[in-house]
Amino acid sequence: MVSVLVVNDQSLQRLALRMLLDPEPDLSVVGEASSGPEAVRASAALRPDVVLMGSQLSGTDDDIVTVRRLARPRRGHRHLEPADADTHTPRVLVLARADHEGYAYAALRAGADGFLLEDAAPDELASAVRIVAAGDAVITPDLTRALIDTVREQRISRPLPRGSDLAALTGRERDVLTAVASGWSNAEIAERLSIAPTTVKTHVSNILAKIGARARVQAVTFAYESGLVRPAA
Repeated sequence: MVSVLVVNDQSLQRLALRMLLDPEPDLSVVGEASSGPEAVRASAALRPDVVLMGSQLSGTDDDIVTVRRLARPRRGHRHLEPADADTHTPRVLVLARADHEGYAYAALRAGADGFLLEDAAPDELASAVRIVAAGDAVITPDLTRALIDTVREQRISRPLPRGSDLAALTGRERDVLTAVASGWSNAEIAERLSIAPTTVKTHVSNILAKIGARARVQAVTFAYESGLVRPAA
C-alpha cells in the first residue's frame, strides 16, 4: 500500500485529490496539509511514501523551500525529530501548471521526483503516484520540452552543486546518463548498449551517488547543466 500526503492550500482541491486516490486499492491518503510548514511536520509524523504537492502554496520561493525540506530533511530541525530526519525521506510529486516551467526546474533542483500537469486525468495521477513511489521519475512530455529550454537558458548563470563533477563519471556511466537524459527506460538502455538491465541499474545508482542526486530526474537536469547532453536548437 502506497501512503500519500496531499498538500494544497485549497480545501476543495485537497478533498478532490483524496476522492481520486482513496478508491484505488493500492493507494491510501494518510493526511492533508495546507501549507509548506504543515506539510513538513505532517511528513515527519505520518511518514508517507509520497507527498503530492500543489504548486504556488504561498509563493514560488516558499514552495521550493518546502520541496527541499521534504526531499532532504535536515537533522535536528525544530519541526523534525532526529530519527525522522535520518530514516524517512518521502518522494515528492508536484502538480504544476503548464506555464510554470521555471518553477518546475527549480523544484527539480530542490529534490522533487516528478511533475504532473494539474489537468492530468485521474488515471494519470494514480499512475504517477505509483511510479514515483517505486523510485522512478515522472515528467510529462509537454513539460520536458519546457524544462530543457529552461536548462539551456539558465545553465550558464547557475553553477553546478559542489562535487557534481562530470569528470568523476566513467565512459560507460556517461553513456548511460546520456541515455537516461534522452528519456530511455532501463530496458531500452540495456538493449541499445548491449548490457544487462541489472548492470544499467548499477550504473544509474553509481551516477546518482557521484553527482549527489537522489533520483533520475535530477540526473537528467545534471546531464544538461554539465553540457554532457545539449538541447537541440
